[in-house]
Amino acid sequence: MNAPQAHLVDDDEAIRDALAWLLKSRGIPCTTYDCAEAFLDEWTPKLAGCAILDMRMPDMSGLDCFDALSERQSTLPVIFLTGHGDVPLAVATLKKGAFDFFEKPFNDNDLATSVREAMDLDARQRAACATVDSVNSRLSTLTARERQIMELVLLGKFNKVIADELNISMRTVEVHRANLFDKMKVKTAVELANLLKPQR
Repeated sequence: MNAPQAHLVDDDEAIRDALAWLLKSRGIPCTTYDCAEAFLDEWTPKLAGCAILDMRMPDMSGLDCFDALSERQSTLPVIFLTGHGDVPLAVATLKKGAFDFFEKPFNDNDLATSVREAMDLDARQRAACATVDSVNSRLSTLTARERQIMELVLLGKFNKVIADELNISMRTVEVHRANLFDKMKVKTAVELANLLKPQR
């Protein structure tokens, strides 16, 4: 994954430089782009942090860029910078999933705080996705019998009950259960249940 940073897209060089300086002075890494197309050329699902889009730009607007990101199923939080006449449009974009918008001129501290919050949200979302991917990869290593026993363990059934239900020896249940816990990297049934909560 790329290092998290603010991806600032604005066609006005003076605004780009001022905002980049502002963010970097607050310890927020920042990359700038002079148009939406340049940003979309660089975009990959691994691009982390947040995007700051100027609402009005020549050729492709910030809104068009936002729509293009949505089509690519981007999860990158988006903050809009907008002129006075664009406020209703900006409010509409919030309803479509934008993270925040700021009307120019805006308060530097408020923008920096919002950027940090957007980047924190992105980090949490990526961590949750990584956990789900990790759990799915562990589940894929289980045998059919281990999955069967896992379902019964999750129902709170003891080894003896599981052995009776599956018509196998208790020792066999114990071996499968130990293998299951080892593959899922848990030590107890409670840990297993907590690990699988997002999946179920």
